[in-house]
Amino acid sequence: MKLLVQSAMVTVLVLTLAGSALGFQRVANWGEPLPQSHEKAEFSWSRLSYSTAMGGDGYGGFGGFGGGRGGTWQRDYPKADRQFLIALNRLTRIQGRSTEQVVSLDSDDSFNYPFVYAVMVHTWTFSDEEAKRMREYLEKGGFLMVDDFHGSEDWENFMNGMRQVFPDRPVEDLTDKDEIFHVLYDMDDRFQVPGEQYIRSGRTYEKDGYVAKWRGIRDDKGRVVVAICHNMHLGDAWEWADDPEYPEQFASMAFRVGLNYVMYSMTH
Repeated sequence: MKLLVQSAMVTVLVLTLAGSALGFQRVANWGEPLPQSHEKAEFSWSRLSYSTAMGGDGYGGFGGFGGGRGGTWQRDYPKADRQFLIALNRLTRIQGRSTEQVVSLDSDDSFNYPFVYAVMVHTWTFSDEEAKRMREYLEKGGFLMVDDFHGSEDWENFMNGMRQVFPDRPVEDLTDKDEIFHVLYDMDDRFQVPGEQYIRSGRTYEKDGYVAKWRGIRDDKGRVVVAICHNMHLGDAWEWADDPEYPEQFASMAFRVGLNYVMYSMTH
């Protein structure tokens, strides 16, 4: 009964975002990343800014550093992040900071944020120093969630960067028995979450990414330190949760996944 009530609360939140002033006005440009905030909170959401190895589906395409305006790391930023934080504060007892923080691997600032979210990770590239800093971040208790990359080619490009970080740690498929799917919501009913393109195409997949892949990398103690959301676009679902044309079931699933991952990162 408790889980049914929790799931219903997610649905109510999605419908509220779609029909009230909580939904952000959609604009063409959200501007530059926010400066570091000193707002006190139990949890701070951070998004990874990274250098770009290649152009990505028209999002960036710089062929060099992707951290500027329009870089691939910015996809859905910051609306997706802020609507997720609304869900976090509404649906859990976690006191989350009201805005996100952009972090990069060219400094130790990332160590101040134990949870980091990264998108379009098939376009990322690391220097040896950046890969070392990411590895240290994860080995010291950090948690990385990656999202919004699709198909076999994207997977290989993502792994080129991931192998720099963890040359020897295997990627494994997460199963229904993994705690990460039960720490807040029981999520044996997971399904593929498409991006906003679903409204036009009716397809839940992109490229040859026909099946959602829930994968992870563990540390020596068995803790998931990298949660890999392949062949899905959770960030778009958060961003478009306030659009009545985007199906509620996709937005609700995306919020539940993200909330479980945050809760897991804080308790394991």
